[in-house]
Order: sequence, then structure tokens, then C-alpha cells
Amino acid sequence: MTTLILAAIFSLFQEQPNQASQQQKRIAAVESTVTSQDSTRSSALEQRIQRIQDHIISPGSGKGAGDGLSLADHMAALHVPGVSIAVIQNGEIAWARGFGVTRLGGPAVTPDTLFQAASISKPVSALAVLRLVESGKLNLDTDVNQYLKTWKVPENQFTAKAKVTLRTLLTHTAGMTVRGFPGYAANSPLPTLVQILKGEPPANTPRIFVDTVPGTSGRYSGGGYVVAQQLLEDVTGIPFPQLMRDSVLMPIGMTHSTFEQPIPASRLQAVATPYDSEGRPVPGGPHVYPEMAPAGLWTTPSDLARYALEVQKALAGKSSVLSAAMARQMLTPINGRGLGPQTGGRKENPYFTHNGSNEGYKCYFVAYNNGDGAVIMTNGDNGARLASDIFRTIAYEYKWPDFQGNAVF
Repeated sequence: MTTLILAAIFSLFQEQPNQASQQQKRIAAVESTVTSQDSTRSSALEQRIQRIQDHIISPGSGKGAGDGLSLADHMAALHVPGVSIAVIQNGEIAWARGFGVTRLGGPAVTPDTLFQAASISKPVSALAVLRLVESGKLNLDTDVNQYLKTWKVPENQFTAKAKVTLRTLLTHTAGMTVRGFPGYAANSPLPTLVQILKGEPPANTPRIFVDTVPGTSGRYSGGGYVVAQQLLEDVTGIPFPQLMRDSVLMPIGMTHSTFEQPIPASRLQAVATPYDSEGRPVPGGPHVYPEMAPAGLWTTPSDLARYALEVQKALAGKSSVLSAAMARQMLTPINGRGLGPQTGGRKENPYFTHNGSNEGYKCYFVAYNNGDGAVIMTNGDNGARLASDIFRTIAYEYKWPDFQGNAVF
């Protein structure tokens, strides 16, 4: 709006002084026209958001039939107190809104409310690896034991045939054990990273090792990302939260986000309280995840949207964080998974995606390579179904080529 008005003023002031009255009228007309256009766009956006709120399309409710529950009713039925949404359109954040409350009886969810990203931590963590690869400090296809210092991948009959590499770790093809992590209740003893890798108390998960030949098959492994976390700390000598802040979060504008576990007390007021499937608060509040690379990110939908936008910019050769060549490599699937995110879609409409599930938090994001997408975060254990239905509704509203059917994730 400002640019248009200034251009009109500059043009008009090239005319003769005796035309001042006409100039003022024409400037006023330009202002009125631009204001009217902005108002129309704003009104159309609000109507679009309202349609999404009014009729959430669940499986069986009929595409766009208008007989689905409202967002508020759907949240209540699923015992999910709060949800936060950010929508990407044409390569920018079109809108971001919070719905519901951060805790029962508490303040409303806003776009700045923090949620645990759970496994969406993985694609964000992978960016740190890829940046070090591009700087020449790491190689995706080198045996990770050449980088690891504090702990080594145990050698066995499987690693004798093929070595674990960063490429196999990031694509879940390293043959690593331990799918995911339950986290640790507040005030529980926390294990060190090495104790988690070895499965030693107070770690609450088994040891992490290779039980199939690396590179021969795909199997989801949060354990593999713990190995990557240890590797990054060993190579850089920097604590993981600081490394992620300096190399990824701040450079791409994720200013509300942190990998600190537990989250600092000074930030607890911004946190959405987690709830179980019956609508009861998780005892003691958010679980703590020292397994930061696979599960420890605190963030907002808008910040995750900035991650997606940075990847889109990188694909277009417009990122200062990642080259176009590395972005293409990142999204080249191995068994359906890239270097961090999952990939999908048609050849003409590819997308990258990931979901997340921590105790009391469920979230999901999808971004098309060409610039559209959405991020949904919730603070309830039934939030996966809610996020799936919201995403289906957004896909219908924005006429995306995917995700309008029964199965979203």
C-alpha cells in the first residue's frame, strides 16, 4: 500500500504547481483504492479462516459438505484444549492463529504459544548436519565412527558389511534400534547422552545399536538421531541447543524456538500444558527430552513455517543457509525419506512433511516445494486426529492436490 501511494505522489509532483488541487484528489483516490483492496483481501481471508473453523472435514463427513463439527466442538470432543495453526501460501505465511487455551482455565493460545515439536525436531536438526557438510566439516557418506569421540557405534556382524553414515542416519536406513522416546517426567533424574546411547540407568530406553546391515532397508529410528546429536557435539565441541540456535534457528528466523531441555523456567508462561487422551493434564507438566535432535524442539507453527519457507527458498537458490544442490539432495527420497523430512506428492506437486508425537503433544506439517503448506500443533494426546482433520479441511479450502481424502497421516 505504501509503495503504491508513494509512486503515485512522485508521479503527480512532476506536474505543474497549478494542478495541486487535482493532485490531492488523485492521491486521495489512490489511497482509497488501495485501502479498499486491502480491506477486501482481509475480509476474504477472515471468511476463509471462519469457514475452516465452522466445518472441520472428518472422514465420512463429506468433502466440503458443511456437516462436520466446528473446530471448537471437535476440540472438545477429543479433549484437546489448544491448537495453533500457520498456513503458507505463495511462499509466505498467509496467516497464523491460536484456538482454545494453553491450559484449562488459562490464557488463550496465540501464535507465539510454545509446543513440543516432538519428531518434527528431526528435519530441523538435520539442517545443522547439512550446513556442516556444506562447510566441509562433515561428509554424508563417511563412517560416523570417524567423527564420534565420546561414544562409538558398536561394531558387529552387520557393521562389518557396511558402515553407518550420516546419510543412513538421517534417512532411517542405518539399521539402528530404538524407534522413539517417552521422555522423562518433571523432576526425574535425567540421563546423559552416553547413558541413553548405552541404555544405562537412568535412561528409560534400551541401548542403541545396529541390528540390520546399514543401507539395506528403512526403519524409523529416533535412536539414529541421538547418534547424530552426539556426533554434532563431538565434532563442534558446542552443546546441542547452542549449536542449533546459532547454526539453524536464528539464521532462518525461528526466534521463538529452542532445543533447551528442560525449557528454562523463564519461558514456561509461554508453554501450552500437555493433556492426555482423557483431557487430564500430564502429571508434572511437559516431559523432558534429553534426546534433543529427535524429539526436543520447543517451537511455534509460525517458526516451523519459517523452516519450510527456508527449504523452499533453498530449492529456488535463494537461501543463505542451504544451497539449491543440497536442498535437492535433502529432498531426494531413500525409502520415502529425505535427509530429515519425509517426501511425497506427485511429480508435478512434490512436498516434504513430518509429524510429531510427544507425551501430550501432537503436531504435523506439510509444505509443497512450490510454496504452499500448513503447520498444526496441539497440546492433547488426541491431537493427531484433530490435526489430521484440520489439515484435510485446509487442503479442501485451498484446493490443494493432496490430503482431501480420508487418510492424511
